[in-house]
Amino acid sequence: MGIWRKWIFPILRIVLVAAVAAALIKLAFFPDGQSEASPTEPTGTIVEPQYTVAIGSIVNDLVLTGTVNADAAVPVKATGAGAVDEVFVNVGQQVASGDKLYDIKVELPSTPVESVGPDGLPIITTPEPRFEFAKVFASAAGVLSSLDVIPGQVVAIGAVTGQIAPPSFNVTATLTPEQQYRLTEQPTEALVTITGGPAPFTCTGLTITTALAGAGSGDGEQTGQPAAGAGSGATVRCAVPPEVRVFSGLAAQVTISAGAADDVLVIPTTAVEGGAETGVVWLFDETGVSAEHPVTLGVSDGQNVQVVDGLVEGDLILQFVPGAPAVQPGMGEDCVTNPDGSMVCSSVGG
Repeated sequence: MGIWRKWIFPILRIVLVAAVAAALIKLAFFPDGQSEASPTEPTGTIVEPQYTVAIGSIVNDLVLTGTVNADAAVPVKATGAGAVDEVFVNVGQQVASGDKLYDIKVELPSTPVESVGPDGLPIITTPEPRFEFAKVFASAAGVLSSLDVIPGQVVAIGAVTGQIAPPSFNVTATLTPEQQYRLTEQPTEALVTITGGPAPFTCTGLTITTALAGAGSGDGEQTGQPAAGAGSGATVRCAVPPEVRVFSGLAAQVTISAGAADDVLVIPTTAVEGGAETGVVWLFDETGVSAEHPVTLGVSDGQNVQVVDGLVEGDLILQFVPGAPAVQPGMGEDCVTNPDGSMVCSSVGG
């Protein structure tokens, strides 16, 4: 044991210390790999997403959120000036178009008669008053919701004396200015779906109206300010078929078919600056450099758009317009479906 303690163990300790020291020297001054890149020099590359122009199909359906409304009441107007003679109906009564509601006793104008008396002086004689009865008829079928006349009441011609509530309904929805660009022609009908209601039905007589500046002011003054709602979009309105049972205030989904295109060139809307009729894309040339390139656009479904002219199948373009506003993370995703079925998603703000 004396030999081990005196010679063997000390020698082993010296060998181990020397080995550790040699290893540290090698790591410090003789590394096996290449030296690390300078932290001040960029080591990554930015690759802009690209999209290959391909053939696809587009179905341009505008889906709007609407409301079921009762059609506006039809006013009952006096057809003559005079005193009400007789009322034939009561409020709440069902009336048909053409039913007599009340009549008005209208005094006819008379001309004084001038004659010569026995003494040679002129005599002016006023004839007895003459009257006729102006009848007021219902101009629409429905329920007489109000009638503000009683016998003997004097009314003026054209005065609104009552209202008739028709049994018909309509569906209205708001169309934004951007959505109006997607309508390449005036639609005449829409498909309406009511949650918890009847099966989807076709709503006919579709109209699109926009409030005009100054409309509805009612005071005849031109203030130079737009009317309430003017410029905020257009109102879509269509008639509910009489056989469909609905109620005022129901929420409805209004789907307007605004065209479709099959076997056409399709690109994502994110790749084009401008979304109606004309636009600009960033097209790659043979050297791999992208540059602005004008295109003519067709049908759009909000995510993809048809290219009528300016590109051919196989062209390579930037998938996103350069300089587009950055999106915040965690705000959802906007997905674009390519014609080949693949999907590309990017985060978008809510």
